[in-house]
Amino acid sequence: MMDPQKVRQIIEAALVCADSPMTLDAIVALFRDDEFEDDLLDRELIKNALTALAEDCDQRGIELKKVASGYRLQVKQEFSPWVGRMMEDKPPRYTRALLETLSLVAYKQPVTRGDIEQVRGVSVSTNIMRTLIERNWVRVVGHREVPGRPAMYGTTKAFLDYFNLKTLAELPTLADIRALTEPLAETENVDYQPRPSLSLPEEDESELNELGVEVNLEMDSQNVNDDSKQPLLEDQEPQVRDEQSPDRTLADVVEFPRTVFQSDE
Repeated sequence: MMDPQKVRQIIEAALVCADSPMTLDAIVALFRDDEFEDDLLDRELIKNALTALAEDCDQRGIELKKVASGYRLQVKQEFSPWVGRMMEDKPPRYTRALLETLSLVAYKQPVTRGDIEQVRGVSVSTNIMRTLIERNWVRVVGHREVPGRPAMYGTTKAFLDYFNLKTLAELPTLADIRALTEPLAETENVDYQPRPSLSLPEEDESELNELGVEVNLEMDSQNVNDDSKQPLLEDQEPQVRDEQSPDRTLADVVEFPRTVFQSDE
């Protein structure tokens, strides 16, 4: 008869070598009936071995995690900064538009592209849907019986596995998301301090007025065109300001109209 300790070790070795999560049936298939007492393979014995293995991992750097596709051994989240230094390839970065689309599919599935566009207010790029399908996070689950029969999308088990979920019921609720985002919103909602108005000496201001140059150096915070706060469209790249040009001095402002008037003479 195979003792429970050896069963646990065999399961651990199999999970380490597996390329993807293993189902309970796949784990049971590792053993033969004649390896157990009375030639009977008891599934409860395998479940007990998995429970014991999970307890053994409590004091280790790995954990036994059950996800949608089955069981897997993975590095604990708290150790990811150190393990990440081993990875030569940087993790992929996804756009806000892609993540918003994925969230809508996850929470509102099954949905069509039209449903997503109605919520987001912009068109859904074909590249976004292609990326989600290639990542095997989203799949076509049917077609809506309306003119054109648009495809309806839903999430996959690979999506649940990637985000460490067993079922869609484990997705955070809107209340949980609000609790996470409200502190960030309060941090970003700082009182705007307007820049102080600039002023010129009276003799310089009068000299400019005589030359026909209107002086208006007050900065209105309501009229400042801050492009960084404008929302970006789906395929629009953020604009980077050029900060290398030197600031113009008062002498530059004064000398320019003088040069123009002298040339006219």
